Amino acid sequence: MKTKCLIVDDEPLAIQLIESHAAKIENLEIVAKCSNAMEAFNVIREKRIDLIFMDIQMPQITGIDFLKTLKNPPKVIITTAYRQYALEGYELDVVDFLLKPISFERFLKAVNKYYHFKPDDLSLNHNSNGEPNVDSSFIDVRENKKVLRIYLREISFIEGLNEYIGIHTDGKRIVTKCSLTKIENNLPSDRFIRIHKSFIVAIARIHSFSATSLEVDNKELPIGRSYKNLVMKTLNYTGDV
Repeated sequence: MKTKCLIVDDEPLAIQLIESHAAKIENLEIVAKCSNAMEAFNVIREKRIDLIFMDIQMPQITGIDFLKTLKNPPKVIITTAYRQYALEGYELDVVDFLLKPISFERFLKAVNKYYHFKPDDLSLNHNSNGEPNVDSSFIDVRENKKVLRIYLREISFIEGLNEYIGIHTDGKRIVTKCSLTKIENNLPSDRFIRIHKSFIVAIARIHSFSATSLEVDNKELPIGRSYKNLVMKTLNYTGDV
């Protein structure tokens, strides 16, 4: 499946250059090009976008301010002529920061970073009919300079550890740098549920529950008060607990 890309830049020549670089990479597909953030907002609302190549200095609203308005934005590679915005861009957790003029080698490095080094990268295998193969769905995460492939069917729960998360599988815990919210946004909601500010659990692994906690593979985890109604609704429970 190709990565759906959006280019947002008010300079036609800059758009042409990024489009030319992207055309050399088979897995990238440019689905739209916008000259300002408001146009980009409409595209994101109507189409599936995986990766944005975003300029900063644009009319109406800057790229940085635009990203701050998005609740769950696609991954972003910033493209700009202004080095001073780098720190603010990285604070927004962008994939990479490219200074214009952008060489193909530097562009390729940023794209590879998107594919191979983002810890919340969720990849889905597909069967011969082109449909997702649920039992073969996996995520790739980094641990100790290695990329580990974890199949979703193996995950019991995920715990937040400040800037890191611990992914608990069958008899093993894998620690990687990532926020719990980021990994949550990349997990299928019909298979995983957030039960607490510090925990996400695999629904199929829940053995028992009460108003304040649930048991997942012999591990008791707390249910946060603000998550209780969602948990009970997901478990199709309407009685008193």
